[in-house]
Amino acid sequence: MNAQVWMGILLPFLGTSLGAAMVFVLKDRISDGMQRMLTGFAAGVMVAASFWSLLQPALEGAEGMGKLSFIPAAVGFLVGIGFLLLDNITPHMHMDE
Repeated sequence: MNAQVWMGILLPFLGTSLGAAMVFVLKDRISDGMQRMLTGFAAGVMVAASFWSLLQPALEGAEGMGKLSFIPAAVGFLVGIGFLLLDNITPHMHMDE
């Protein structure tokens, strides 16, 4: 593999690893406001990733359906919401802090 491929693999890996390591470094020193801000930022990144990686290609792929081209993306979106709701009613095992 060439250097460009290695950089394409290692750069996201290092960024993710360093970001995850901050959880352990700042665990007891981060304020509630900063934690909420970072959580909101992460949620925004995930919404953008979901749209540009899943919903937008689904909408483009179904353009040939005419007026009903939104149906595959809408059904997938609603199924995803259903799984999130199912996760809320499913019992979870939590470790005591």
